[in-house]
Amino acid sequence: MPTGKLQVVPLGGLGEFGMNCMAIRWADDIIVIDAGLMFPEAELLGVDIVVPDIAYLIENRDHVRGIILTHGHEDHIGALPYILSDLNVPVYGTEFTLAYVEGKLEEHGLLDDVVLNEIQAGERFKIGPFTVNPIQVTHSLVDCVALAIHTPIGVIIHTGDFKVDPTPTDNRLFDLHSFAEYGKEGVLALFQDSTNVERRGYTPSERAVRARFQEIFARAERRLFISCFSSSIHRIKLAIDEAFEAGRKVSLVGRSMMESTEIAQDLGYIEIPEGVLIHPSQIRDFPPEKVCVLISGTQGEPMSALSRAAVDNHKHARIQPGDTVVLSSRIIPGNEKAIYRVVDHLFRRDAHVIYDDGSQPPVHVSGHASQEELKLIINLVKPRYFIPIHGEYRQLKLHAELAGAMHGSVGQVMMIESGDVLEFDEMGARKAGRIAIGRICIDSNSMGDVVEDLVIKDRRHLSEDGIVLPIIAINKLTGRVESTPEIVMRGFAASTNEDGFLEQARTTVMNTLEASSDEEKGDYGMIKEKIRQDLKRFIVKNTSRRPLIMPVILEI
Repeated sequence: MPTGKLQVVPLGGLGEFGMNCMAIRWADDIIVIDAGLMFPEAELLGVDIVVPDIAYLIENRDHVRGIILTHGHEDHIGALPYILSDLNVPVYGTEFTLAYVEGKLEEHGLLDDVVLNEIQAGERFKIGPFTVNPIQVTHSLVDCVALAIHTPIGVIIHTGDFKVDPTPTDNRLFDLHSFAEYGKEGVLALFQDSTNVERRGYTPSERAVRARFQEIFARAERRLFISCFSSSIHRIKLAIDEAFEAGRKVSLVGRSMMESTEIAQDLGYIEIPEGVLIHPSQIRDFPPEKVCVLISGTQGEPMSALSRAAVDNHKHARIQPGDTVVLSSRIIPGNEKAIYRVVDHLFRRDAHVIYDDGSQPPVHVSGHASQEELKLIINLVKPRYFIPIHGEYRQLKLHAELAGAMHGSVGQVMMIESGDVLEFDEMGARKAGRIAIGRICIDSNSMGDVVEDLVIKDRRHLSEDGIVLPIIAINKLTGRVESTPEIVMRGFAASTNEDGFLEQARTTVMNTLEASSDEEKGDYGMIKEKIRQDLKRFIVKNTSRRPLIMPVILEI
C-alpha cells in the first residue's frame, strides 16, 4: 500500500442545508466534489445567495485538478460561477448537469473560459492520482450520479443526493449492482446523504404522483395551474403527458420553467406531442377547461411567475374563480411564510389550491432516501468508515447513530463538520485539525457584489434598533456651535418627546461640545466620536437600546 495521506475536507454542506462542496486531496493533487450555494436565513438582510468561502482552494490553486458535479441542483452547482471566476479549473458533469452549468456560466460571461468535460455513468475517468467511476442513481432530477473514487489507499464512495427509486419515470434504474460490487471488493469510506434520515421506511417512487395527477386532471373544471421546481423534469414530463391525455393545451410560464423544459427536450428527456404547447399569450384564446399552465415560483419567491399571478400582476397568467392551482413541491425550511402568503392570495381568488398536506396519493414525493434506503446502501457497501454528509447537525448525528447500530455492515462511524480535515492513511482514519472556512454573501441586485459581514451587521443593527443622527452646525472660522443641535431619529422607539427625552439628548450633545476644546472641535473625526460615545451612554442608560448613532457636522 502506498504511503501517504488522503485528506477529505468539506468546505460546506455539513451542518447546514445547501452549499455542498468537498475537497479530496492526495499529496499535491486536489479534486472538488460539487460547488453549491445556499439560500440565506432571514437575518442575512438583503442577501440573495450564500456561497462557500474557498480560501483553502485558492491557497492551493496550483494543486486543484478539477470540480466534479454529482447533479444539477442549485445546492450542488449554484456557486460554480463565483468559484470559477477565482479558480479556473476543468468541470466534470453528466450531459444534463452540464447543460444547466452552461446557462449559468453564460450568464456570468465565463462560458468561453471554462473547460467542461462530459461524464457518463459507468465510464471511468482519471484526474491526477484519482480514478473516478460515476454510478447511476435516482433523485428528483435526471442524470444524477454517485461517485466511486479510487485513491491510492482505497475506494471512497460519495453518494451525492439520491433515493432508491425502483420505477423511475425515465427508466434509468438505480445501479444497485455497482454498489454491491464495490462492497465485495472493499470500500474504505462511504459518504452518504443525510437529508431524509428523520423519515422512516422508504421514499415513494416518482410514479406515486401519477395517480394524484390523474385525479386532479379528471376533477379540474377550469384552468389548471401546476407549479413545481423547474428542475423536476420527471414532474414536468408527467404534467405534460397527463395534459395531452386530458386534451389540454400546455403553456410554460416563468423563465426557469421554460429553460429547464427546453434543455430536457433537447436532450430527449421530454417529448411534447405536436400542437400541445402554446405560448403564454395564447392562454386566453382557449376555453378554460382546455388549458394547463406549468408555472414557476413554487417557493413563493416575490417576483416569480406564480407570486405575480396570485395578485393579478402577470401579463398572461390570470387566476380566476374555479381555477385549480397545484403546488407539487416540498416547502423548503424558511420559505413557509412566503409560500402560505401566496396560498392565501390564491384562496382570495376562489381558486382550488392543492398542496403537499400529507394526503394520499401524494402530490409531491421527496428525492432523498429515507431510513430503509440508507440502510440498504450501507449494507451493500459495507464500508470500513462511514461519514454522514449533507444536512444540519441533528441529521448528521441521527445518521451516524443509524449507521452505528448496523453492526457487521460498518467498521467505524465518524462525524465531521464543514472545515474539519479527515485524514486516512495505512494506520486508519482520524480528524487532523481544521481549516478556515466561511461563507460569502452575494447581493445579486448589485451586480453580484459580495456583501461584507460588516454591512450585514449594520443592516441588522438598523433593523433592530434604528438610527439616531445628531446634527451640529459649527462655524468654520470661530469653531463656535451656531445653534442647538438637531437630533433626527428613525426606527427608534424612544422618538416620542413626552418625557423630554429629545431635549435631554440635545443637552447631552451640548455638554459634550462645551467640555471640548477649540482644537477638539476643529478635529471633526474626534468630536464626532466624542458625541457618539456620550450619546450612546445616555441612550443605553435610559432605554437599554443601542441604535446606530452617526453624528453629522455642518460647516457654516
